[in-house]
Amino acid sequence: MNEARIDKWMWAARIFKTRTIAAEACKKGRVCINGAQAKAARMVKPGDVIQVRKPPVTYSFKVLQAIEKRIGAKLVPEVLENVTTPDQYELLEMSRISGFVNRAKGTGRPTKKDRRSLEEFTTPEFMDDFDFDFDFGEDDDDDGQED
Repeated sequence: MNEARIDKWMWAARIFKTRTIAAEACKKGRVCINGAQAKAARMVKPGDVIQVRKPPVTYSFKVLQAIEKRIGAKLVPEVLENVTTPDQYELLEMSRISGFVNRAKGTGRPTKKDRRSLEEFTTPEFMDDFDFDFDFGEDDDDDGQED
């Protein structure tokens, strides 16, 4: 077998978890063969270079074998050669580092620091030191009349 469908090959070579996801990526224009966008039914042959865009990174793979049957993870190096450029991996590392820094204010769950400052803000500090020694005009004698 010298040729295979691109969606089947990407699934068989473990680039995507399911063939449906692989076909979906083709439909969305995230897969290119030798620089040209590819539909799911497009055939690949050994020597083709496939670019797969999984934001923020564009992975590049060189086809060594055209297969349509899924293989074990240990056999993947026999089927494809990873030719992704190092700068793409730098992008991945940068996005991993800045993942929490770029969280827009007010989105997502509050951090522990946010929660503590909120509790500090909403807890009234004068609640625990109240002295109720006020004279509310109570009368001392039992005649029912105030003096």
